[in-house]
Amino acid sequence: MTFEKLRTNGLNQWIIIHLRYLVAFAFFPSGITKLLGNRFTMLSTDTPIGYFFEAMYRTGFYWNFLGLCQVVAGILLMTQRYAVLGTLMFLAILSNIWIITISLSFTGTWVITSLMMVAVIILLIWDHHKLLPVLGYNRSMTVKFYPDPGRIWINAGIIYTVCLLYLSFSGTVPRDLELWISRSLVLTVGFTFLFTNYKMYRKRSLLLKNQE
Repeated sequence: MTFEKLRTNGLNQWIIIHLRYLVAFAFFPSGITKLLGNRFTMLSTDTPIGYFFEAMYRTGFYWNFLGLCQVVAGILLMTQRYAVLGTLMFLAILSNIWIITISLSFTGTWVITSLMMVAVIILLIWDHHKLLPVLGYNRSMTVKFYPDPGRIWINAGIIYTVCLLYLSFSGTVPRDLELWISRSLVLTVGFTFLFTNYKMYRKRSLLLKNQE
């Protein structure tokens, strides 16, 4: 099967769109934690892992900068429209995290980061045609056009971003109000997921029916 058939397949497009959402979601909690200047872990500094994270935390602004980059990469992926930039940022950040989890022998964590590396490689392959002009040196080339995700997925990404960013914060409002808001946002995320997928299912069903 050619890349063009893979790229224009509706199911593959759905998988890539939600893979972007999933990868972005993985960056928000840890990114916000660093951006706010909080410790990522409470492990003892007697262990190599705890000592490493404590040293990173004590760098100050660099710790905040890492968090900011993670949040920005997540937002770019959520937008779908600027997902290529988000994927490149994600690759740069995740490559470091992946090597760290392997070199410091994180128990089980290296498996998760390895799966995330596979995900980001898949996203790069999906949009590799957009990167070819950058990789091609001093020569003109035609970039193959493929339809980008529809407006419904872009709007869904905005909703997910707002909800997940707020849920990544803690202790900013009274406990009772925070619990109520958190539940509302979780329901909003769930409703958005069901609504967007139902709309696309109906659209695909009508399209198949008209083709018969």
